[in-house]
Amino acid sequence: MSIDKTLSVKKREDSGKGASGRLRAKDLVPGVFYTSSGQNIMVQAQTLPLEKIYESVGHTTVFNLEIEDENGKDTHPVLIWQVQRHPYKNYFLHIDYYGVDLDKEVKVEVPVEYTGIAPGVKLGGILETYRENVRLASKPLDMPKKVVVDVSGLNIGDTITVEDLKLPENVHAVYDQSYAVVSVLAKSKDDDIVEGEGEAATA
Repeated sequence: MSIDKTLSVKKREDSGKGASGRLRAKDLVPGVFYTSSGQNIMVQAQTLPLEKIYESVGHTTVFNLEIEDENGKDTHPVLIWQVQRHPYKNYFLHIDYYGVDLDKEVKVEVPVEYTGIAPGVKLGGILETYRENVRLASKPLDMPKKVVVDVSGLNIGDTITVEDLKLPENVHAVYDQSYAVVSVLAKSKDDDIVEGEGEAATA
């Protein structure tokens, strides 16, 4: 597997809220590249290419960060580590890029996608999901974009645990193997009372 995406950024010198605000006014997003050797390099990226690559790679897929400065360009394999967004406007405030060694294991929070309809739910049970993400460990290029969990075999009282997850080769979960990911629970009397009250209120 090879790295097929590249984001070009420029090294920046100024830091602080004022400097970051001036960059964002120019449609640039400030960020920091944390190298695998422990250096911190301040960078700036154009908003549109950054949005496009983030939509494609998320936090799980390695891409090349091409950093330009007065001496030329250097390219590094990275993951997007942390993203700060404006609290109510849809744009980036700051990005942290994490440099990786392609031969060393990393740990990443990978999204969980639930598919199927559990028979236990059709019989009146409640589907209870415990994780939106699971923490996985693998070499950077082996990391999956998501973990698909099929609930179509779950009856009332059944649980899918970390041990049951279908993970790619060379990928393993950081959590304890018995950790519950999703269950179908029997409906309690309290649930019936709440539903009855709702029906009475709408009658």
